Amino acid sequence: MKIGLHSILAASVIAVLATAGTAHASPLSVSSSVGGAPTGVTLDNLDWLALGSGGGSHGALTVSFAPDAAAVQGSQGGLYAAPYLSGGNGAGFGNPNGNQADGADATTYLTTGSTGAQANAAVTIQLPTEEMYFGLLWGSVDNYNTLSFYDGVTLVGQITGTDVIGSPNGDQGVNGTVYVNINSSLPFNKVVATSSQYAFEFDNLAFNPREVQVPEPGTLALLALGLAGLGASRRRKAD
Repeated sequence: MKIGLHSILAASVIAVLATAGTAHASPLSVSSSVGGAPTGVTLDNLDWLALGSGGGSHGALTVSFAPDAAAVQGSQGGLYAAPYLSGGNGAGFGNPNGNQADGADATTYLTTGSTGAQANAAVTIQLPTEEMYFGLLWGSVDNYNTLSFYDGVTLVGQITGTDVIGSPNGDQGVNGTVYVNINSSLPFNKVVATSSQYAFEFDNLAFNPREVQVPEPGTLALLALGLAGLGASRRRKAD
């Protein structure tokens, strides 16, 4: 059976749309890069937290810990390592309203501890309101780090280290830390960080009650190419 160019292009466009729909099955979309920066409106450097596992509140933001998570500084071998700032992405996170210098994070940050070593180890962040965007400086990314988003007690979605770096390996240098921007098509008001091994370290939060749209150039370019070809085929047929 002879198949015309018009039919092939139409089928290609349908396939692209189907693929795009599958890719968006999760309500969460992730954008991350070494030296990347937050796109949210509200910034919080977490420096108001006392060191240790006591937790606390800052305005309407509340951070709580379950063993053996904690607010820490510096690094401790085998337990936690400071995230690494780069590309000036500490802008706006200094005290007060200043900048943090590039290099190993010298300020207070959070570590989840390990659910493998201590049952239920976790950092829980209760946000001020229903949010649609969340950002964080994610240090030494590992595939066993997990970030879970909740609306009340309802799980909205989860991401792991493999969603933010192609092959996460716990690199404690500049290439192992990324700033991660996460949009959600569903509202959430609580974020829980866990790790099955030591550890998940992060700092410098950002959040926003509206999504910050992140373009997907690969999918959009392919779709545009298919539509353009389909249009050209129709024009040739009309001629």
